Amino acid sequence: MGTLIIFETHSLTEDNEAGIATGWLPGKLSSAGREYAAALGRRRSADDLAAVFTSDLGRALETAHIAFAHSDVPILADWRLRECDYGALNGALADKVHANRRAFLDSSYPGGESWRAATDRMSRFLADLVLRWEGARVLVIGHVATRFGLERFILGKDLAELVSSEFAWQEGWEYILEQAHPMAR
Repeated sequence: MGTLIIFETHSLTEDNEAGIATGWLPGKLSSAGREYAAALGRRRSADDLAAVFTSDLGRALETAHIAFAHSDVPILADWRLRECDYGALNGALADKVHANRRAFLDSSYPGGESWRAATDRMSRFLADLVLRWEGARVLVIGHVATRFGLERFILGKDLAELVSSEFAWQEGWEYILEQAHPMAR
């Protein structure tokens, strides 16, 4: 039967608008971001969600709370859904942080983590998710690293290719997580 995962990125932040790579800093939604979060809630209101899982970083939590403010769907924060930790580069210009993401595929950002370590967190999240939410439809609100982890562990995509690709925003991605799916690659 599987678990249907709908993935949405956190809404637009003040840092996004300023060209900043927030990383593990909390971040704050911009005015437009708050409007997008409300639109996310309207867009997903008829999806029969069993739960909303969100990164515990401020911008993702703010997105979830605005989107589902008038809903009974439980919102569950999980640190494993965080963005990659850019370490000393958290809060630096995005052009600098993302200029050569592939260089940090297996090597950590100074004082931070590698993209492999960031996406490995998703493997453990997915292993837990399938145990409790088999057959359910859940929404996950996260970051680029969250999506890379979903693509890596559910679709079997190569992480080196993922970190080398440009991020293209869209209104959600859908994945089916099968109970017997191997979580580690």
